[in-house]
Amino acid sequence: MPINIKSLQEQFEKDNFIDTSKPVWNYSLLTTEDIHNFQAGTHYTLYEKFGSHSLQVNGVWGMYFCVWAPSAKFVLVTGNFNDWNKLSHPLQARWDNSGIWEGFIPGFKLGEVYKYHIVGPNNRVMDKGDPFANFWELKPLTASITWDLFYEWKDNNWMKKRTANNALEAPWSVYEVHLASWQRPDPDDEHKYLSYDEIRARLVPYVKEMGFTHVEFMPVAEHPFDGSWGYQITGYFAPTSRFGDPQGLMRLIDAFHQEDIGVILDWVPSHFPYDAHGLFMFDGAHTYEYGDMRKGFHPDWNSYIFNYKRGEVKSFLISNARFWFDQFHIDGIRVDAVSSMLKLNYSRKEGEWEPNEHGGDGNLEAIEFIRHLNEMVYRDFEGVQTIAEEATDWPGVSRPTFTNGLGFGMKWMMGWMHDSLDYFKLDPVHRAYHQNQFTFSMMYYYDENFMLPISHDEVVHGKSPLLFKMPGDLWQKFANLRLFFTYMWTHPGGKLLFMGSEFGQTTEWNYKSQLDWFLLEHASHKGAQSCLKKLNEVLKAEPALYLKQFRQDGFEWIDLNHREACVMVYKRKGETVADDVLIILNATPEPRYDWVIETYGKAYTTEIFNSDSRDFDGTGDVFNQTIRCECLEADNKKYRITLNLPPLGGLILK
Repeated sequence: MPINIKSLQEQFEKDNFIDTSKPVWNYSLLTTEDIHNFQAGTHYTLYEKFGSHSLQVNGVWGMYFCVWAPSAKFVLVTGNFNDWNKLSHPLQARWDNSGIWEGFIPGFKLGEVYKYHIVGPNNRVMDKGDPFANFWELKPLTASITWDLFYEWKDNNWMKKRTANNALEAPWSVYEVHLASWQRPDPDDEHKYLSYDEIRARLVPYVKEMGFTHVEFMPVAEHPFDGSWGYQITGYFAPTSRFGDPQGLMRLIDAFHQEDIGVILDWVPSHFPYDAHGLFMFDGAHTYEYGDMRKGFHPDWNSYIFNYKRGEVKSFLISNARFWFDQFHIDGIRVDAVSSMLKLNYSRKEGEWEPNEHGGDGNLEAIEFIRHLNEMVYRDFEGVQTIAEEATDWPGVSRPTFTNGLGFGMKWMMGWMHDSLDYFKLDPVHRAYHQNQFTFSMMYYYDENFMLPISHDEVVHGKSPLLFKMPGDLWQKFANLRLFFTYMWTHPGGKLLFMGSEFGQTTEWNYKSQLDWFLLEHASHKGAQSCLKKLNEVLKAEPALYLKQFRQDGFEWIDLNHREACVMVYKRKGETVADDVLIILNATPEPRYDWVIETYGKAYTTEIFNSDSRDFDGTGDVFNQTIRCECLEADNKKYRITLNLPPLGGLILK
C-alpha cells in the first residue's frame, strides 16, 4: 500500500506543530508543495518562507527561522538575544529529509543580530549568516539582522508606464554607477560612505539633468570586501548596509522612478566567495557549490561556482532574482559573467575540465537554469528586461527560449566595444587602414539585441580612462571623445556608460575614492559633459534613433567609400522617411569643406547636432547654418547634400 504523504504531514503538524515547553517552538510555514518545488528547482518565492520572519503564534509575537542545511547534525540560533549561547536555541530538522531546519523563537524582535550555529559532518562547527537575511551588520561585523521590508511605494505612475519605457523599442541610455565611489563624504577616507538618502539627494537630480533613461548599479547586495566591487556576495537577499538599511535603497529606487528613470541591478549568480560566514561549505559540505572543483571553483576570481544541477540551488537563485523585482521594483538585471556559467572550460586548460554527457563544453544545467530564470522574469513582471554580460559567440543569447535561445532581452556587445576602442585609439593618420574595425559591428549586429557597453572594466587595471584612450594633444583627445560619444549614441542598440566618462575623468576608476568632480571647473570637461547631455536629448527626441534599433530596416550605410578621408555616413530610420536622421563622422583633425553626400529618401536641411560646437568646447568654426540640398532625381527621391564637416567631429542632420 503506498504511503499517504498528506496524512503523514497532517499527523506531523498535529503532533509537533507547536511545543511551547521549549525555547524554540516547533512551527512551520512550509507546505508539502513548497518542499516539492524547492527540491525540483521551481520554487521562486523562497524569500517569503525561508530566513527569518516576524509573526504571531498562539498570540505570541516572535521570529520564525527556516534554513536549508542538509548535511548538518544540529542547527541552532545564536545572537545577542541569548548572549551568543550556541547551545540554547536549537532548530528542528523537518521530518521529510528535506534538509530544512526551522522553528519559532517567542519574543525575538526585529533589529536583532543573529547567526546559525551549525554542527556538520565530522563535527565540523560553523557560524553562518542567514542566506535569506534582508539586512546585515556593517562590515567588518558579519551577523545577520532580523528585519521587515515594509515600505509604501510612491512610483505608481512609473509602474503603470514602464512597459513602454523599458521596451526594446524605447531609448536606452544607461549610466553605470558604483554607489560607494560616485561621491564620498570624504574622498580620502575609503571607509566612509554617503547614505542611501544622501546618494538619492545628489545622484537622482544628476542623472535626470544628464538625460539618461536608466541607471545601473554595480552589485548592491551585501558583500564583505570593498575591493570585490560588490561581485563577491555573501548576503544575496540584502542591500549592503554600507549605505543604510534596506528601505534606504527602496527610497533611492523610488526617487528614480518618480523622475521617470529606470533602475537596473548588476546581479551575480555565477560565483560566491569563501568567507567563513557566507555560503561556502555552508553546513560543512558542498551545499551551494559543486563538489567537483573542476566545476565548483573559479580560477579567475578565487571563488566558488553554484551547483546549478541541484534543485534547491536553482530555487535559491531564481528566488533571489525575483526578490529584487518583487520587493525593490527594479526594472532589470544585468547578469554578470554569463560566459563563465555557460562554458565548462571557461578559463580552464585541457585536463582541468570534464565534458558534459554529450561530449561538449556547455554546462547543461547552467543553461537550463538561465532559461528558467528568464522565463520566470518575463512571466511574472511586466515591462522589465534581463541583460547578459556574455562575451562569446554563444548563439541566441537574447532570443526566446521557445526558439532554443537563452531568453535574455539584451546582450552586451563586447565585440563592438573592443573594435571601437581599438579604432579610436589609433592616430587619425592610421585610421584609413582600419575602417573595418569601425564598420564590422553591423555585419553581426542583428544576431542579438545588443547593448553597447563602456563599463567599469574598461577604465581600470592599466586600461586608462576613456579620455586618455584617445590620441593626440589635449584638444584632440576631447574632440575624439565627443566624436566617440556621437558614434556610440547614433549606433543601433542600447548604450551604457560608466560614471565619470561623461565628463572626461582623467584617472582610472578607484573604488577607494570618488570621481574627480573638480574637473568640471575646466571648459573642456564641462564641454564633454554638455555634449553627452545633448546626445541624450537627441536620442530621446528622435524616434529613428531607437524605434528600430534592433531591426534590419532601421539602419543603412550611405557612404563608406572615402576611406582615406575617414569620413563615414549612415542613416538611422524611423517608421516614416520623415523621421530619418543622417549621421556624418569625420575621424580626422582636418575640416572638410563642401563635402558632398548623395542619398535617397528625403532632403536633409537641418543640422541638429554638431560635436564641434562651442557649447561643447569645440572650435565652433565649422558648422552648417544652411545646408545645400539638391534634388537629382525627383522620381527616385535622390538628393545631393553639400556641407562642411568639422575636424574630429560628428553631425546629425534632419
